Amino acid sequence: MLIDLRKLLSGTEDELTVSACLDMDKFDDGLNSYEIVSKEPFELKIVKVGKSKLHIICSGSVDMNIPCDRCLKPVLTSVSFDIDDTVEMEENASEDEEPEEKDYIDGYSLDVDRLVFGELLLSMPGKVLCKDDCKGLCPVCGTDLNVTECDCEKESLDPRMSVFKDILNNFKEV
Repeated sequence: MLIDLRKLLSGTEDELTVSACLDMDKFDDGLNSYEIVSKEPFELKIVKVGKSKLHIICSGSVDMNIPCDRCLKPVLTSVSFDIDDTVEMEENASEDEEPEEKDYIDGYSLDVDRLVFGELLLSMPGKVLCKDDCKGLCPVCGTDLNVTECDCEKESLDPRMSVFKDILNNFKEV
């Protein structure tokens, strides 16, 4: 969804409130792509706070199917976002200052999907589990251990540690 900012920047309006919604159906963070199951419209408020400054305020949430970190089953996860940002529209940054990156504003248009994308990226959960006691997948055969047990050897040692195992076995013989 694109929002036209010309009325705000020209001075004919000082505030703009829009019922915004996301156009994206998938959230792609560069490594993974997650299906967005539901997205509710949210209120986006843009206030002109100076000659060329805009204050953007909104909050909302989306529900995504994110795979469990242990067994890879899709887990319905709600990810909330809160945006409270002030944007300088003029490009007159001093030599000491880096210009603020605002990829969600192109000319006189604000791209809601790009604005929310950055906040969703920061709000993504670090670990997603289908249940707290999820057993995950067998590292040998890939069986879902929540459903059935497998007959694979559970003890798997790092081959670099086999020297220490041999030393301990030698001491047991004495």
